Amino acid sequence: QVQLVESGGGLVQAGGSLRLSCAASGRTFSQYSMAWFRQPPGKEREFVGYISWVGGRTYYADSVKGRFSISRDNAKDTVYLQMNSLNPEDTAVYYCAAGLTCFSDSPRSYRYWGQGTQVTVSS
Repeated sequence: QVQLVESGGGLVQAGGSLRLSCAASGRTFSQYSMAWFRQPPGKEREFVGYISWVGGRTYYADSVKGRFSISRDNAKDTVYLQMNSLNPEDTAVYYCAAGLTCFSDSPRSYRYWGQGTQVTVSS
């Protein structure tokens, strides 16, 4: 069992930045690949980015490439999502997820989920 808790969401103006954190507890965090997803209002959950459990390989959705970056600190059992140049289309509930998977942008590949943190970008 892995428990995930996101933090760092909030209200930010367009062009601003936020850093989300996802703290893990339970089973060995370093063995899990991690991903961030988001769910905009009235829309389905969508992939944001992924970081592998070894090597820290990252992949991003086209919509955030060049603006968002994912990192992980296995010593702290934490993964981060640095979000820059935010725009109103980034408004969503952001979720972190953990899975024993190679790269995947499908929510079905991830077994454990956090409760989500709201990010609101004002224009």
